[in-house]
Amino acid sequence: MANKNFDFGANWGKFIRDINEETVNTAVESLQKSLSLNSFKGMRFLDIGCGSGLFSLAAMKLNAADVLSFDYSEKSVNAANVLKDKYFKNSPNWKILQASVLDKQFLQTLGLFDIVYSWGVLHHTGDMEQALGNAALPVKNNGLLFIAIYNDQGSVSRRWTGIKKIYNVLPGFLQTLYVLMIMSLFELKHAMAMLLQIKNPFYRLKGGQKRGMRVFRDWVDWIGGYPFEVAKPEEIFNFYHNRGFSLEYLKTCGGGMGNNEFIFKKVL
Repeated sequence: MANKNFDFGANWGKFIRDINEETVNTAVESLQKSLSLNSFKGMRFLDIGCGSGLFSLAAMKLNAADVLSFDYSEKSVNAANVLKDKYFKNSPNWKILQASVLDKQFLQTLGLFDIVYSWGVLHHTGDMEQALGNAALPVKNNGLLFIAIYNDQGSVSRRWTGIKKIYNVLPGFLQTLYVLMIMSLFELKHAMAMLLQIKNPFYRLKGGQKRGMRVFRDWVDWIGGYPFEVAKPEEIFNFYHNRGFSLEYLKTCGGGMGNNEFIFKKVL
């Protein structure tokens, strides 16, 4: 049976049901902290692979002059429009489109942006190298590119690729059981570690994650997320350094499972 791609849009459509003011404020604060900016006033913000639209909404909350969001998935576009209608209905400053980061011609029509944001997206396109290159196109001189790319764990990453492929060929009811089985193993390990530190072992299950997604939905996103590519931090650094970008910020996942975050400035 051929491998199918994960329906990220469907997952984001469910996620927006849980978005509240706390979720939005957390997203706003995370952008402020990572980018060392209190406000986006006068800035253009491009959200590549906008998903739920949460971080586009955060950019609007930070008074960006112009926010453009796009996603390959129609369901993600619909989810983002739900958020826009709730918080910035009819605003001409926030546009949401359906498009692919692999479409170079599309990106060249957008103009230039002060901040280009693509968190956890480019490694799911099926052609990460092209996606990385295309994401750099709309960054203006002295503009910022904020991306997050899955860490290369070698054989561990290859095993996760296999797990993801299996998920995407299972029927729906078995997908849920598959996620619960894998999630339980990891969450039990985490709970035991928390107990040893005399901390609440269930705090992760009671609330949202730092980027707003609840634990189960986060696991569905992780286990189902295919296509799936990874990179070492130095590979991403070299890729953009050779294209006229300087590294302004780096946050790694400590060599483990997850995303390494990068903020580059275009200096040429």
